[in-house]
Amino acid sequence: MIGKLICAMIDYNAGDPRRIQHFLKVYAYAKTIGEEEGISSKEQEILETAAVTHDIGIRNSEKKYHSSSGKYQEIEGPPEARKMLEELGYEEDLIERVCYLIGHHHTYKEIDGIDYQILVEADFLVNLAEEEAEEETINNVKERIFRTETGKFMIEKIF
Repeated sequence: MIGKLICAMIDYNAGDPRRIQHFLKVYAYAKTIGEEEGISSKEQEILETAAVTHDIGIRNSEKKYHSSSGKYQEIEGPPEARKMLEELGYEEDLIERVCYLIGHHHTYKEIDGIDYQILVEADFLVNLAEEEAEEETINNVKERIFRTETGKFMIEKIF
């Protein structure tokens, strides 16, 4: 199922290699962290689905608000994800949690689950590299955000 979702997201972002590569990198980190942390198979499925679709709201944010700001992504992402996941035959309980994660993936207070924590860590690993973040920023993010042992290992080794 994840392969069909990845292809659907590539189609959704056709002609935008930067966005496609971004979600694929977040997916790879999220998948790895989830597996290394030993989360349940249901949590892993939710996590991987959310990682692939986490930025699905950017296109509509740019159209409506002329901005790809995280707050707009959190508004515009869940309806787009729901539509795509329903078309692909995902179950409602998974869709609900994925939409929740998409609707909160730029909100770092009250992270309420290992799937949410790992998604945030994976997105930061990619964003810090793509933005060529300064050492001070990386250390601040590591201290404030990272909680999983695998995520901490990755941020230390990558940067």
